[in-house]
Amino acid sequence: MVKKTLIALVLIAVISAAVYGWYRNQNSDNGPLTLYGNVDIRELSLAFRQGGRITSLAADEGDQVEAGQLVAELDPEPFRNALRASEARVMQARAMLAKLESGSRPQEIEQAREIELQAEAVLANRQREFTRLRELAKAGATSQQSLDSARYALDEARARVAAAKATLSLLEEGPRQQDIEAARAQLAMAEAEAAQTKTALSDTRLVVPDDGTVLSRVVEPGAMVQPGSPVFSLSLGDPVYVRAYVSEPRLGEVPPGTSVTITTDSADRSYSGKIGFVSPRAEFTPKSVQTEELRTELVYRLRIVVQDSDERLLQGMPVTITLDAS
Repeated sequence: MVKKTLIALVLIAVISAAVYGWYRNQNSDNGPLTLYGNVDIRELSLAFRQGGRITSLAADEGDQVEAGQLVAELDPEPFRNALRASEARVMQARAMLAKLESGSRPQEIEQAREIELQAEAVLANRQREFTRLRELAKAGATSQQSLDSARYALDEARARVAAAKATLSLLEEGPRQQDIEAARAQLAMAEAEAAQTKTALSDTRLVVPDDGTVLSRVVEPGAMVQPGSPVFSLSLGDPVYVRAYVSEPRLGEVPPGTSVTITTDSADRSYSGKIGFVSPRAEFTPKSVQTEELRTELVYRLRIVVQDSDERLLQGMPVTITLDAS
């Protein structure tokens, strides 16, 4: 009798466990899906593209800032000096190009012609003098030294005439095309340097690219900073994301665009959201997601866009996400 009673109790226990497991699986698979995640607010590090001394900071930790708002400035004087110098080089290069493109002035050409005429006149005089001394040398009426001096003077006069003709020819033809192209390249280089220094001057003003909240102010006025050194750390207010994870059996219930409800432990209101991204790669559930069933299972990461966020959703805050099984 006792043995039969024990067998009956064991059968009842097995049947009860099976019914409980079936009931739990039915609720888990077909009931409303509940996910757990964390608020994932985007952060931005603001920095200057140029290095220099900070002259002013117009925001502090906790301040709400708007897109386009000026929050910091560098000392602009070194950049202004560099811009003035580069603009002067542009003017110099432009003047040199204009000089080459316009060619020789008429007065320069006329002056070169006069120099050529003078050289030819000197050459004619030296030629007569040499001829006269040569005839005298034949008669023994002058020395060989005088004749040699006359010959050297004649050669010099011929060289001066050749130089004057070459100078006149260069002035009449004008500058070479290669020189003009080189001057144009110099002008383009000077203009590029001027544009670069103008950009550097504008980079002395640090503006906010999007609305957000100042999380930290890294430096203070008077500090020297290097290019890319953080000055402010911002949290961007819109959009706010929630990062959550779902197991593979219920992955089909959360396609992109699915509407969800988001709640927190610290707020007395709920938030609306939509699933915007489902990771195609499985991963182990992070330790920060404190669920009882999914801690060691492979899951897929979700990014949920909060549609009505406010200042009570803080970075890293744990949230609960619910949606209907349908």
